[in-house]
Amino acid sequence: MLEKDIQKKIIKALEKRGCWVVKTISSNKNGTPDIIACCDGRFYAVEVKQPGKKATKIQDFQLKKIQEAGGIAFVASSVEDLLT
Repeated sequence: MLEKDIQKKIIKALEKRGCWVVKTISSNKNGTPDIIACCDGRFYAVEVKQPGKKATKIQDFQLKKIQEAGGIAFVASSVEDLLT
């Protein structure tokens, strides 16, 4: 499955839960996660990758910075990854 198809499924699942969701297209920061969401007062950042692929160093760096700021940030390859 293509990354863009995984992103669409994740966005749809988050919206179904009532989350505010944005698919980032461009940013002033390299490595900004693909999906930004707010659910039940919590900030989420999701870097979407095809199964078996890993985030780049700059993507990992940005995910870590978001976690350090109190957000929930991770790499996902499927909707099921949101539940773990």
